Amino acid sequence: CAAGSEKSFSPAAPAVHSARLPKTCPRAPAAVSAATVAVHADFTEDRVSALSQVSGVLGSQWGDEGKGKLVDVLAPRFDIVARCQGGANAGHTIYNAEGNKFALHLVPSGIIHEGTQCVVGNGVVIHVSGFFGEIDGLESNRVRCDGRILVSDRAHLLFDLHQVVDGLREAELEDSFIGTTKRGIGPCYSSKLDVLFKDAASRFQGFKYSKSMLKEEVERYKRFADRLEPFIADTVHVLNESIQQNKKILVEGGQATMLDIDFGTYPFVTSSSPSAGGICTGLGITPRIIGDLIGVVKAYTSSVGSGPFPTELFGEEGDRLRKAGMEFGTTTGRPRRCGWLDIHSLALKYCCQINGFSSFTKLDVLSGLSEIKVGVSYNQADEQTLQSFPGDLDTLEQVQVHNICYASRYILFLGQLYEVLPGWQSDNSSIRSYSELPQAARRYVERIEELVGVPPYLALSIFLLLFIFIAVVAVIPQSY
Repeated sequence: CAAGSEKSFSPAAPAVHSARLPKTCPRAPAAVSAATVAVHADFTEDRVSALSQVSGVLGSQWGDEGKGKLVDVLAPRFDIVARCQGGANAGHTIYNAEGNKFALHLVPSGIIHEGTQCVVGNGVVIHVSGFFGEIDGLESNRVRCDGRILVSDRAHLLFDLHQVVDGLREAELEDSFIGTTKRGIGPCYSSKLDVLFKDAASRFQGFKYSKSMLKEEVERYKRFADRLEPFIADTVHVLNESIQQNKKILVEGGQATMLDIDFGTYPFVTSSSPSAGGICTGLGITPRIIGDLIGVVKAYTSSVGSGPFPTELFGEEGDRLRKAGMEFGTTTGRPRRCGWLDIHSLALKYCCQINGFSSFTKLDVLSGLSEIKVGVSYNQADEQTLQSFPGDLDTLEQVQVHNICYASRYILFLGQLYEVLPGWQSDNSSIRSYSELPQAARRYVERIEELVGVPPYLALSIFLLLFIFIAVVAVIPQSY
C-alpha cells in the first residue's frame, strides 16, 4: 500500500488487564465491528482502479504467496507488466480463460491478457532456452507473444555453465546447503558483478568446462540470436517514455523480502533485491514515480530451502497445510516447509518498514482448523524479547525457550510467542464478499491488520482474496 496516501482507520481494541498477560504479549484482538465490515465491503473495483500509475506486487514472506495470480487479476487495468529482478528461479502459476495452466519463470504474468505489454528489465538474468521454452508453451495454447515482450538490452544472459556451477556449489555445502533452485542465478549475478567468475568456478571439485564445451555453447547461443533479436529493446527508455505518456505500469516482483540479499535470512537468500528497492535498480525508473506497493502475504507461511523458520510446523499439521495449499515449488517441485503466520518478522522489519502490507492469499487453506496461531514475538534463550528481526543468523537460530506458558489467548512455545485465534469450519473458497466470510475469518484478517498497522480499507485482501488461488477451489472440498 502507499503509506500515508489516505487517512488512517483501525478498529479500537478493548481494554486488557495487563496483569493477566506476560510483558511480551500485545493487546487482545478486537471484535469485528459493523463499521469495519462496511469499510471492507466498499473496498472493491474502485480501489483497484485507483492504483497509482506505477504500482508493484511484492512478496512479504519467503515467496510463493500468490503474486502471479494477483498480477493476473490486476494486469487488465495496466498497460505494461514488468519483471525487475531474479530469473528462472521464481515461478508464477496462472490460468487463462480456457483453464490452461502456465508456469511462468521469466515471462511476466500479464502475457495472457492480449492488451498488455510485457517487459523483462535489466535486473533480470535470462536463460535464453528457458525463455523460449515458455514462449513456445504460451503460443501452443494460442497466447500471442510476438511484439508483446520486450527484453532489456542491459539484462545479462545466464549460461548452462552458471547452472553447472550452482549445482556444484550446493553439493559442496553438503549439510549447510542453501537450497537454491540450481538454475544458475547466484553464479550469473556473480559474473555480472565481475567477480572473476572463471577463477571462482574452478574451485569446485568436479568442475570440467573445456574449450570445446565453450565453443559448443557459443554456437548454440548464436542460433538463439536471430530469434532473440526482435525482443531486445532499451527498456529503460521505453518505460520512462511510457510514464511520460501516462501509461500504467505494474511491477511483478519475484521471490520475497525474506529472500532479499540485504534484508533476508542471509546466507539463505537469493542474489537480487526482491524488495521495493529492486524496482528502481531493476527497471531504471525513478523512486519518485513509484506509488502503491502491494505487499502480498499468505495467511500462513511457507518456504523452500534451508534457513531459519521460527513458526514452522512439522508432522501432521505441516502436512495438512502443504496438501491443502498444494505447497510444492513451481520451479523445482520440492515440497515447501509450512508454518503459522509470522507477524514478528513481517510487521517489524519487512512489511511496515519496506514493502507494506495489503493482501491476503490462500485464506481458504486454513478452513477446517479449530484454532489458528499467529507468531507475534521472539524470545531468546535468556528469555529476553527481541525488539526487531535480527540480521544475525546465529541469533535467529538460537531463538528457543523450552518452557511453555499459557496466558489468556497466548502461548509461548520454543521462544515464539503465539496469539491463538479461533478457526472456522466452513469452506470459503467461493465467497466473493467480505461480509459473507465466517466471523472468525474476518476476525483473523482484521487482527493481522491491527498487528502490522495497516488500516483495513488500505488492504487489498478483501476484493482480491478469493481470486488469488483458483486451484485451491478444486482441492479444498476433498481435503477436509
